[in-house]
Amino acid sequence: MRICLLAAFTALLTLALGCNSEPSPVAVSTTPAIPTSVGPVPGAVSPPATWTNPYAGNQMAMQDGWRLFNWYNCSGCHGGHGGGGMGPSLRRPNKIFGNRDDQIFSSIAEGRGKGMPAWGTKIPEDQIWQLVTYIKSMRTLQEPDPPTEPTNEQVPNPENNDHIGIGPQ
Repeated sequence: MRICLLAAFTALLTLALGCNSEPSPVAVSTTPAIPTSVGPVPGAVSPPATWTNPYAGNQMAMQDGWRLFNWYNCSGCHGGHGGGGMGPSLRRPNKIFGNRDDQIFSSIAEGRGKGMPAWGTKIPEDQIWQLVTYIKSMRTLQEPDPPTEPTNEQVPNPENNDHIGIGPQ
């Protein structure tokens, strides 16, 4: 019986001393958890002052943006030439979430409610800026591939009543 009591006492003493020992090296080397927000953070978010389009006005970037617009199937939602479809028209002078380059970048990278997914984790930043450059070129003379109206759908100019592609001339 003394042997059983001695064994039990030794086990309890070992267990008690083990609880006060130094932490394991794994626990020592880990960094404390940093809270990270998941999803949209409420409140007004102003973009950093460094958000300037490095490709603004660059004709080659406009061409690359047009290519990426089709390659990433942006036209699947925004229609051919960005004229609208399931997603809003990108050709409108006043866009829903803003016209500035950084606002358009934010819409592409972070997504928007009611359908626009966030592409920031899937598309490299420089390609997003090229898409922004292409979108900003819409409705300008620099647009890489402007839409054209088919001849059979053209209507006369109401100001001077010219016949443009309507019937015999």
